[in-house]
Amino acid sequence: MKWTHAVLAVVGAAALWPAVGPAQGAAADEGRGAVHLLLNGAFDNRPGGLVDIDVQGVRGRGEVTVSSPVFPRRITLAPYQHRAPAPEHGHHARPAIAMSTKPGSYPLTVRAGGRVVAQDRVEVGPPRRPRFTVTSPGEVMRPGERLWMTYDDLFPGETGTAFEVRSPAFPAPVRLAHDPSGADWDNPRLFSGGLDLPASVKDGTYKVTLTGPGGREVDHKPLVVRAARPGDRDYVGRPRGPAFFGTSPASGPERARTHGHTVPVGGTVNVLWRDASPDPGEEGRLTATSPAFERPVPLKRDESKAGDGDSPRYYGPAHIRRGLGEGSYPVTVVSHHGRVRKIGQLVVTAAASPSEVSGSPLVTAVVGAGLAGLLGLTGVALAKSRTGRGRA
Repeated sequence: MKWTHAVLAVVGAAALWPAVGPAQGAAADEGRGAVHLLLNGAFDNRPGGLVDIDVQGVRGRGEVTVSSPVFPRRITLAPYQHRAPAPEHGHHARPAIAMSTKPGSYPLTVRAGGRVVAQDRVEVGPPRRPRFTVTSPGEVMRPGERLWMTYDDLFPGETGTAFEVRSPAFPAPVRLAHDPSGADWDNPRLFSGGLDLPASVKDGTYKVTLTGPGGREVDHKPLVVRAARPGDRDYVGRPRGPAFFGTSPASGPERARTHGHTVPVGGTVNVLWRDASPDPGEEGRLTATSPAFERPVPLKRDESKAGDGDSPRYYGPAHIRRGLGEGSYPVTVVSHHGRVRKIGQLVVTAAASPSEVSGSPLVTAVVGAGLAGLLGLTGVALAKSRTGRGRA
């Protein structure tokens, strides 16, 4: 963890620089009467790491310098270049600790116009072997989740500048690059990069390989991918179904039933599925299967206005196999990368017999209409017959 250490050194301008004019040397800011030293990286440093040094309250044209045994030479700080909203008078540098520095506590001295204006200490720890990081121990990644990887080789002798990461879980290699403006700006040898895992990546443990110049393998780590399941804290799916509704105009998704729906052998039934949070790309994979169906049924998104205000819903027509025996048959829908499996029961009845068809209201109406038509034709024929006899 990095800390910022602030030191306030109160100095008298006349006492420090009695013979130096503003055009010849630096002086304490007369308006504030103090010099402020801020060290970002005063603790938990490693050899080769950067120490951010900020000195405020010194003005003039003279040099502001910093010296410490951890630096190979005296460091000259650069004046601020209109760094709003920072104070007008300030100096800054970010030198690197010498790679040969041994662990310990070292003094740091700030001079302005050749005079000491502030002092502090820099703590340096031991070097650390290069480390490749993919995930924390025990961490599980989800399909579609952002994966961030780093390689920290702030260690004597390391000089690589180009690194790539490959894995069967990735659609393409990922380049790790150094970003000095990132969160680890104090580490000049931290390389990082990331990608969004494909939504279609399957559950499993994948090898993630770091390669250096010439494709040489530097290190590798395991990556565990497992999509969220019901009961997991981050699971957001709310699937409902399968439900069933008929194919007549009087039926529809709003009348779908999860239990007790019947369909005759050789008939057709619609299978309905609802989910408040379907997985990305799942709309092209939803399918209902059953031993009662002629073939698996793709479930398509209902784009009608009737679906407004309800969970996204999907349905498709299923044709019941001919020659099927009566009974209850399972209908299965699998979603969320195989994590959700729901089974409904569809009741298949025998095909309607001819006698049942003749006794149905529709057939009765047709037969009645046919008899009336026959009677009407008979009446017309009798009338014509009588008219012909009269004329004779």
